[in-house]
Amino acid sequence: MREILSDIFTWPWFSEPHGYDFNGHLIRHAEGNLCIDPVEPNEEAAEKIARLGVARILLTNRNHSRAANRVRGRTGARTAIHPDDAPHALGQGAELDDELRPDDKIGPLVVIGVPGKSPGEVAFHWPERRLLIVGDAVIGNPPGRCGLLREAVMDDPSRLRESVRDLLELDFEALLVGDGEPILRDAKARLEDLVESFPS
Repeated sequence: MREILSDIFTWPWFSEPHGYDFNGHLIRHAEGNLCIDPVEPNEEAAEKIARLGVARILLTNRNHSRAANRVRGRTGARTAIHPDDAPHALGQGAELDDELRPDDKIGPLVVIGVPGKSPGEVAFHWPERRLLIVGDAVIGNPPGRCGLLREAVMDDPSRLRESVRDLLELDFEALLVGDGEPILRDAKARLEDLVESFPS
């Protein structure tokens, strides 16, 4: 587990089928620590998460419950997801407490709707720190660039591309991703490169 930005920690879980890391994130904040899309931690990371504490677990989409129940069990955190993605997550065994809806504010983060890969996909924007956190809307692969998952796993590819295009309306410098490598500088320019590659 490493501090990728000030008071923002990340830990990886390598996915053999994908060939890159899945990432969990923990934000240390005075209003309560936030854990986003937690992946399975090793014992050292699990102990650090428990030591830091977590108030809320935020899931960007139906497939990212990942190790949420484990973190919830260690910390007593409440778990939140968009209601459109909740039934699938519940079917995967996720224990859920709260709903996430676009424009909600959770601590320093604003919930952004990015439907397309799934109907309830969300991202999180921290305007003051010019930071954007995404789940499956955008991936950091190949490293240093933005990409998309295969269309075969998307509910609505054209809607997702429109959602990603809309992210360019936000002000951000760094992009933290659930899948692949983060982009800590000039991330908006890298997202613009991706959007320019979309079919017109």
